[in-house]
Amino acid sequence: MWSEHCSYKSSKLHLKRLPTQGPQVLQGPGENAGIVDIGDGYAVAFKIESHNHPSFVEPYQGAATGVGGILRDIFTMGARPIAAMNSLRFGPPDQPRNRRIMEGVVAGIAGYGNCFGVPTVGGEVVFGECYSQNPLVNAFALGLFRKDRIFYGKAVGIGNPVLYVGSKTGRDGIHGATMASAEFDEASESKRPNVQVGDPFLEKLLLEACLESMKTGAVVGIQDMGAAGLTCSTCEMGGRADTGIEIDLAKVPQREQGMTPYEIMLSESQERMLLVAERGREEEILRIFRKWEIDAVTIGKVTRDGMLRILDRGKKVAEIPNRALTDEAPVYRRPVAAPAPPSPEPAPPSGSLSLDWGKVLECFLGSPNLSSREWVYRQYDHMVRTNTVQAPGADAAVVRVKNTRKALAMSLDGNGRYCRQDPRVGAQLSVAESCRNLVCAGARPLAATNCLNLGNPEKPEIMWQVTQVVEGIAEACRALETPITGGNVSLYNETLGEGIDPTPVIGMVGLIEPLSRLRGSWFLQEGHRIVLLGPLVGQPTSYSSAVRRNLAKLRRLQETGGDVYTRWVRALPCPPLDLDLEVRVQRTCREGIENGLILSAHDCSEGGLAVALAEMGFSRFGGRTLGAEIRLPAAEEVGEVLFAEYPSRILVTVETENLAALERIAALQGVPVTFLGQVVPEVLSLRSTDSTVIEKSMVSLEETWRNCLGGLFADPL
Repeated sequence: MWSEHCSYKSSKLHLKRLPTQGPQVLQGPGENAGIVDIGDGYAVAFKIESHNHPSFVEPYQGAATGVGGILRDIFTMGARPIAAMNSLRFGPPDQPRNRRIMEGVVAGIAGYGNCFGVPTVGGEVVFGECYSQNPLVNAFALGLFRKDRIFYGKAVGIGNPVLYVGSKTGRDGIHGATMASAEFDEASESKRPNVQVGDPFLEKLLLEACLESMKTGAVVGIQDMGAAGLTCSTCEMGGRADTGIEIDLAKVPQREQGMTPYEIMLSESQERMLLVAERGREEEILRIFRKWEIDAVTIGKVTRDGMLRILDRGKKVAEIPNRALTDEAPVYRRPVAAPAPPSPEPAPPSGSLSLDWGKVLECFLGSPNLSSREWVYRQYDHMVRTNTVQAPGADAAVVRVKNTRKALAMSLDGNGRYCRQDPRVGAQLSVAESCRNLVCAGARPLAATNCLNLGNPEKPEIMWQVTQVVEGIAEACRALETPITGGNVSLYNETLGEGIDPTPVIGMVGLIEPLSRLRGSWFLQEGHRIVLLGPLVGQPTSYSSAVRRNLAKLRRLQETGGDVYTRWVRALPCPPLDLDLEVRVQRTCREGIENGLILSAHDCSEGGLAVALAEMGFSRFGGRTLGAEIRLPAAEEVGEVLFAEYPSRILVTVETENLAALERIAALQGVPVTFLGQVVPEVLSLRSTDSTVIEKSMVSLEETWRNCLGGLFADPL
């Protein structure tokens, strides 16, 4: 319980700086999931968790049980899970070991989510060398319920019985929490027994039995058994309620013989829950679980002394105050040291570069970091439960709320390479992009959850990254009015002393109401006008200088082959972010959608303007491929206009007659507007003054974009 994974002893001090309150927030950090009010008596519970270490040791089960764990966090609150997403990071996919890990992780996510019956509606996949020995698997889930039916993980009511429900306890997962609180070394492969084994079919039965039990009114507290198993669930429930819990381990259902009290208490066998029932009504609950053919037994009771008391066949084997394991766990103020500033770079070359920009775009679209993720999401059932109205591949995933005019938009975003250069601004950019993606879908952002993935906190430079990431998230969430309702911190993502880039992942949830405001991120019809909201390029900074300097290296990178985009962008610093401008750009887009002016919207992020234009033209969901005819304003460096990753920019399409109205909205917000061109059939044509910059077949570009990952991996179907 004092491990980093359970106690947050290195990060707790800093996490207090995050904004956690808002008029829509019903439950902030401290429970199994955060909850926000979406109106008309409805609420949503959502959270993101990491399962990084187990997924490196055993990719399939590590990822599968990560999905199972986050789903239990949602229905523990009383909500039915209606959507799942994931944020994944692996080493370069041209290396066989990285492909094996990725194949196992994606199959594990698909296997668990598909069998459980929750749609996996979106997410992100990123490749980088720093993730070769430390893949990241962050699982997100969202559930829906009535806001007057919230359940909490508290052991309330002295004398109330404590019930164990779910799978039998085995020896799998013992020491899983401590494994996730240490670096990996040469012996990592031997830690397979620390990885849990999941059963999605049993979890589906457990979900239905729990929700049915909650309806009876006999359940007064409920907690899932995740990290540290029975130890964590008992002391946390007692700690939150300031009560004690006494249990007898002889009554715990076991699937292996000769298990010691130590093993039973620390087992992380999956699909298990701890319930506190109203005294005298436990038989109502037991009867429901028997109907669903799930083990359910009374193993103890709530006491008034605040102690966790563990018996084995009536004999006391352990006794300790609950608060000593939870609220009174140590909190570290670790040393913090900023790294030395980078050496000044030479000035960029003067004059305009002469490159085949169409070839550069084709190379970028063929990068594993920019190409289609269809190979991944084809393995997920994203239509189960028939609520999905915007499937994977858009800026945000969207599910409807049945029998209402509402829909929920979700987005996961993170950028480790930005945070490596500047953790504070990089974290702000992740928040801004996640929020921007929701706005592009027509949603009003409500709140966020985060998963902070970093290296060894015992190193002062890593703790500096932690403090900067938290500060950046806090600043951006305040500016965008999206409080943090909970999340997860995953540290010690290092192997043999080599750590990952600091990788905060932001999960954002927004409300679309009415559903008619939903927008896609692609072209709809020839003749629609294409407009850029936000600056064409940013103000002159070290980032703009670095872009121009590194554009000159593109020809050499193309000649050497491989992943041109990833090698090029890795050399760039973090772009600057003006949070005030970001707020105004998003507000302009949202007002344009609400007034029926904007027909589709897509944020400019990885790959820059040229990649965003190409992505908008690619065929989606059975539609046809469209192109764009663009006239770029005169610029000193066209390559910077096309490929720099300046934030606070959104591409939108509008009818010609609505251009003036959109321009008026933007002017009121002080947002630059650039009228770029129009949608045309199947050709991407970009011109600047009198010269052609890019003239490419969209069908050819789309083929490059779609076939990248598919060419590296076998067809999963």
